Amino acid sequence: MTSPEQLRTGERADLLQALRQHRAFLRRTVDGLTDEQAARRSTVSELCLGGLIKHVALTEQSWLRFAVDGADAMRAGQEDWADGFRMGDETLAALLDRYARVAATTDELIATLDLDAAHALPAAPWFEPGATWSVRRVLLHVIAETSQHAGHADILREAIDGAKMMG
Repeated sequence: MTSPEQLRTGERADLLQALRQHRAFLRRTVDGLTDEQAARRSTVSELCLGGLIKHVALTEQSWLRFAVDGADAMRAGQEDWADGFRMGDETLAALLDRYARVAATTDELIATLDLDAAHALPAAPWFEPGATWSVRRVLLHVIAETSQHAGHADILREAIDGAKMMG
């Protein structure tokens, strides 16, 4: 069991702090936007800010399912991949609320999961056959995904109204 002190210092604290920082960068990119602006495609791609929030929440949720129960759990409730980048009829507030709930669940899991526990990755062309990831590796991946998409979001936001969130 993880002690309260271990959540304030050490590896778990570092992982949690890094993830929270990149989540905040991502959330900041949508500050003050309307639903219309969050759904606007500001580049030639399908990406929109609301869609990125939705995608990152789904990705974090999916990877933490994997961390807890393995590859089969990762597929549970999996939506159409492309739809995971679209805002659809959802509001930005609803997407941010969902992301906050996913984040809270992840934060609780960081406090309790064995970081060395590992599961075999699902079969996919982008994973080495038979590879396994530890919970630690999953968390590092979620941090990287969140960071990468926060950068994408910063570019999209700048194209919408000139605002720069990270520079």
